[in-house]
Amino acid sequence: MIESYLSIPPILGGLGLLCALGIYIIVSRYPVGGDKVKKIGDQIHLGAMAFMRREYTYLAGFVVVLVLLSLWALGTGTATAVLVGALSSAVAGWLGMYSATKANVRTATAALEHGAEAALSVAFYGGSVMGLCVASLGLIGLGSMFLLFGGDPTTAHSIEGFGMGASSVALFSRVGGGIYTKSADIGADLVGKIEAGIPEDDPRNPGVIADLVGDNVGDVAGMGSDIFESYCGAMIASIAIAATLGSSTLMFLPLALTSLGLVSSVIGIIIVRLFSSLSPGAAMRTGTIGGPVIFVIAAYFLTTDQAFLGAEGVNIWLAVLAGSVGGILIGLVTEYYTGAKPVQKIAKSAETGPATVIITGLAVGMQSVVIPVAVIAVIIYISTSLTGLYGVGIAAVGMLSTVGITMAIDAYGPVADNAGGIAEYAGMPKETRKITDELDEQGNTTAAIGKGFAIGAAALAALAIIAAFVETVSYNRGEEFVLLLSDPMVLVGLFIGGAIPFLIASITMTAVGDAAFEMINEIRRQFKEIPGLLEGKAEPDTEKCIDIATTAALKKMLIPGIIAVSAPPAVGFLISAESLGGMLAGGLLSCVLLALMMANAGGAWDNAKKYIEKGNLGGKGTDTHAAAVVGDTVGDPFKDTSGPSMNILINVMAIVSLVIAPLL
Repeated sequence: MIESYLSIPPILGGLGLLCALGIYIIVSRYPVGGDKVKKIGDQIHLGAMAFMRREYTYLAGFVVVLVLLSLWALGTGTATAVLVGALSSAVAGWLGMYSATKANVRTATAALEHGAEAALSVAFYGGSVMGLCVASLGLIGLGSMFLLFGGDPTTAHSIEGFGMGASSVALFSRVGGGIYTKSADIGADLVGKIEAGIPEDDPRNPGVIADLVGDNVGDVAGMGSDIFESYCGAMIASIAIAATLGSSTLMFLPLALTSLGLVSSVIGIIIVRLFSSLSPGAAMRTGTIGGPVIFVIAAYFLTTDQAFLGAEGVNIWLAVLAGSVGGILIGLVTEYYTGAKPVQKIAKSAETGPATVIITGLAVGMQSVVIPVAVIAVIIYISTSLTGLYGVGIAAVGMLSTVGITMAIDAYGPVADNAGGIAEYAGMPKETRKITDELDEQGNTTAAIGKGFAIGAAALAALAIIAAFVETVSYNRGEEFVLLLSDPMVLVGLFIGGAIPFLIASITMTAVGDAAFEMINEIRRQFKEIPGLLEGKAEPDTEKCIDIATTAALKKMLIPGIIAVSAPPAVGFLISAESLGGMLAGGLLSCVLLALMMANAGGAWDNAKKYIEKGNLGGKGTDTHAAAVVGDTVGDPFKDTSGPSMNILINVMAIVSLVIAPLL
């Protein structure tokens, strides 16, 4: 019976891509603006695409090595899946960023010519292309792999290679994009706003275009790849656990659920468009909640249908519900810590200098960890109580099924941010900048919510993959594989896994600092050596700043990627499978805690600075503002480089472990 449904996920994925194309055509019909605005938009677009081409050239070599190793050790099926997974993730990031860099300039022009509602529509449409590409390519790629290998539980293991390919691309995209965007951002801010005393996106600043490019390569392409690998990882883990149970229905169910999620996401996107005449926040919130509600209702009818699970499907539906509700709760908690009283508290602490800003921000970030971790714990408890380890995977699928609308709202943020930068860079009227600032403010909140959601989703997806790893090792050994805290080998792995995220965080933060140092010196040099630059009588050399950020990002992203991919086989083969299981457990806990703390502290510091820039506590140009800028600068690599790399790190280590599980 299930065989008749197997072609539906890739077909729906194809229809989702057609929807994305239709939305892109709508965006492209909006006017670009005058020659000056068009020139700025072209600089951002060309800079972003040039970075992606160089990054993917590096990635191609790494993926080829990964495919050859998979072919040698695991066979043709796994090697094929690795290649398809890498291509799917790369194409999703490329298409999403291409659309975003076309939508940003049109958003600024729409704000100038037609007002807030039109600007919101363009920015959201630009983000929607990213969301639909992530969801659609996941269904096309993974659905096709399931058609090839999923019919037989004995060959389903090959599908796991898809996750390894997608995760590898995601890690490099997220780390490389994060290093790029923050080195440019910090350099432009410290020299421009603090030293030269000019506005944030002033055309005299040589680092501004690089900063605007970075918003796209880090927050659009990087985030897209991040969510893509969690989205696919949750499905793969559920399929792997179901394969050990020998149930073809349970193996196909994750793909069926995400197919419903794609349809629900399209409806959610339509809801946001219908409510765009309201405030941006109300429109976004309506779509964010509306999409998952529609999905949960549809999931109930699917899981309890006689063709699938019948009355027994209620428990699985409850696990799906737990994941969906948990994702919304984590997002709301993140919104509170990055946009409410904690932000005002950090802003108030700026009155006594940068030191108190740093202390208060760290305290807020640490406190923000507690409730999301409790939510994740409740989801795990409920889902495993209902359906065992399979429930963890299906709860993660429930959280991620409506990734189309979630990613659309998240990608809207950098599009709106870019639009504000373009408006100031092009010298548009203050009224236009006010509109883009309102959109950007909402974008900061949606970006923070998106990061919280991505962390929660990555935690559940990684836990599901770890559960699948345990089940796969047990299945291949022919005996139960148990991780006991009393086993010294498990403890050895636990400590190794707990330390790796700190090492990766250190490497990525150091990379941002080193790249920012180069950027700062270059901007200072141009201000000093280009006659008339600070007076606005000369053009800055923006290409040099773009090249510095690109080169630094591509050089520094390799080491974290190599560590993440090589650590599981090193521990698994050189020590034991038990140590590898312990390493995954330690890595999961450290990654989740660090990711939440850094993302929320960074977001809170950023919004505290913006709170002061609105005129509160003295406004711009005061010592209070300068102290808040220091906090924001510290928070930049927290929230956009090191923090986001944590969710991908644990998923990469988990999926590589799952792929090599039969060899252990």
